[in-house]
Amino acid sequence: MLDGRITIRRRPEAATASLPDTLHPVLRRVLSRRDVRDAGDLDLTLDRLPDPDGLYGCNAAAERLAVAMEEGTRILVIGDYDADGATSSALAVRALRLLGTRQVDFLVPNRFTSGYGLTPEVVELAMARKPGLLVTVDNGISSHAGVAAAGAAGIDVVVTDHHLPGESLPTACAIVNPQCGDEDYPGRHLAGVGVIFYLMLALRRLLRVRGWFTAQGLTEPNLGVLLDLVALGTVADVAQLDRVNRTLVEHGLRRLRSGNGCAGIAALVRIGRRDLPYLAASDLGFVVGPRLNAAGRLADMSVGVRCLLEDDPRRALALAGELDTLNRERRKIEQGMRLEAEAMVAELANDGDLPPALSLFDPTWHQGIVGILAGRLKERVHRPVVAFAADDSGRLKGSVRSVPGVHVRDVLQAIADREPGLIERFGGHAMAAGLTLEADGYPRFAEAFAEEVARHVDPAMLQGVIASDGDLVAKELTVDTALALEAGGPWGQGFPEPLFDGRFRLCRSHPVGEAHLRMELEPVTGGTVVEAIVFNIEPRNVPAKGDTIELAYRVNVNRYRDERLQLVVEHLAPAT
Repeated sequence: MLDGRITIRRRPEAATASLPDTLHPVLRRVLSRRDVRDAGDLDLTLDRLPDPDGLYGCNAAAERLAVAMEEGTRILVIGDYDADGATSSALAVRALRLLGTRQVDFLVPNRFTSGYGLTPEVVELAMARKPGLLVTVDNGISSHAGVAAAGAAGIDVVVTDHHLPGESLPTACAIVNPQCGDEDYPGRHLAGVGVIFYLMLALRRLLRVRGWFTAQGLTEPNLGVLLDLVALGTVADVAQLDRVNRTLVEHGLRRLRSGNGCAGIAALVRIGRRDLPYLAASDLGFVVGPRLNAAGRLADMSVGVRCLLEDDPRRALALAGELDTLNRERRKIEQGMRLEAEAMVAELANDGDLPPALSLFDPTWHQGIVGILAGRLKERVHRPVVAFAADDSGRLKGSVRSVPGVHVRDVLQAIADREPGLIERFGGHAMAAGLTLEADGYPRFAEAFAEEVARHVDPAMLQGVIASDGDLVAKELTVDTALALEAGGPWGQGFPEPLFDGRFRLCRSHPVGEAHLRMELEPVTGGTVVEAIVFNIEPRNVPAKGDTIELAYRVNVNRYRDERLQLVVEHLAPAT
């Protein structure tokens, strides 16, 4: 629940949009505010996806994999310990098995002992499996030392990644990464799972040309059966939902809704008390993804990958239960850390204006939770935040989350250029990054981070702003509107779920659970009373019966017993 210091700013409607008249009028307005110009922008058919040929390094990597398969080489997939890495690992293993690979396995580094990516330590662990080829998924673009260590051991490495490269590339035999190639390539925003999916498409085509399927007596597989994994990894990694990613996510959701998805995702949906037939992208992001991520944050992501590889529904449900237990533990740890961090921020605020960027550290904080913590605080203070935890060696591991307009990986690069040696290693995206530094370098880093961010921002960028799609008149506050918007998705990063604003009178309310509030509201302009719910509301923000309040809200369908309109409140404040 956001506090009252928020400005609601309505998105402009594109005057040149030419959208079909058959669309629900509210959906047409929403789409025109997302730069959707015509029906072509809404065409999410699979045959409009870009060809793998344009993806940097894809054909070279497919060639190396084809040779490995023909020679019977043992292939080991090296994953990452988040949801994108887990889905990427599972997809690579499943796809290679479908294509006829006889020897393929996976290895996910432990966040606490092996570090991020293909490190020399991970290569040493991999050697025990006696692989002939390593394939990284969702990592590897910055793994110079690990790739070199594998090469010294006589093992080729194929890197598949979507993170931004550094000044030089590792000496892998092939690198597949949309960030390394043509900036105009339509698949530039693929998540790690999307990159490995595209590589598997290219590999299938190459194997077809080489006569592999005929020689092996195999039926060429339909790799579309793996789109549920692509959807989950893409949404959970908060990849930008451009038309390519929206297409992948939409078709993955269709598989899941029809009951044809993998048993592991279905089990996680069931554990999260969501209904498969009505599954939305937001359910993948806020229900399934966190449970999968919990394994990598607190323990070993291998259990998450095994869940996604499991075909037996009962065993998948047992693994999903393990992940749910870890997620409950994660929430408990996070709550304690958040209270401590908010106290630090309050102290900084009492000393004067907050700096343009915050660095926070407590020696008791958990390495696996600092990324979530940084994200939560960023939403509260509306500025870049980095949260640190200490590892077993005493080094500090930090996770950074940013606001629009501040490219935090570039910020870290600038600090590293200006003060060599201060940051031991770093990597990431515009909005999220990670880094490692020595403990005694923390004070200087905190100062440098604030100074560098200050070079990139003006005060307006550090204000809390909610982007609204305008108001809904009383006759639009209906189940039909909610169903039309639901069907207009998938919604997500870069293609945000519709959000509206308006004024209502509170007719009645009652608390739900520990910190939620269910309300009945009447639009101030008149009309039918509607149901609403607000989550995690602070006691000081609870309105009184009869109050006129200003809301930013989403409309959805409450399907408990029957279909009813429900407003999900994102922001509540007294009407001014």
